[in-house]
Amino acid sequence: MRSFVTTVRPALTAGLIGIFALSPARADPDADKTAIAARLKAWADAFNARDAIEACDIFAPDLLSTMRGRADEGRDGVCRRIASALADRTRTIRYAPDIQEILVSGDLAFVRLVWSVTVQRGPSPAASKESGLDVFRRGPDGRWSIIRFLAYSNALD
Repeated sequence: MRSFVTTVRPALTAGLIGIFALSPARADPDADKTAIAARLKAWADAFNARDAIEACDIFAPDLLSTMRGRADEGRDGVCRRIASALADRTRTIRYAPDIQEILVSGDLAFVRLVWSVTVQRGPSPAASKESGLDVFRRGPDGRWSIIRFLAYSNALD
């Protein structure tokens, strides 16, 4: 008769090896930060090119946005607002991100940034800064998407 140890140990060892083999490798924080920064730059490029569909690609389906003077919005509301702004040919809006900090923790990342915003309607452009905090989540496909963002103007009332 085989002992408990000789019967169970091989099965337990094989099971543990299988679990670790299926576990994702530790993420590379620098690669994650680079991927997130690239997503933010791609958002600005898409917005500046008036491509509302590509601009909305950065937002997760469960997005929740908080902006000063607005009710919280989900992805559909944010994307409608972006599409409307880009369809308005009486003005041009351009964004450029200045990433202050990216913190990565597993499948979540937090980004502090300041957007430089230029709005041109007529001959003189108006420039402003818009600070924000974006929360990204890595999806099953490995892509980072914004699940929460907080944006506010640095202008005083």
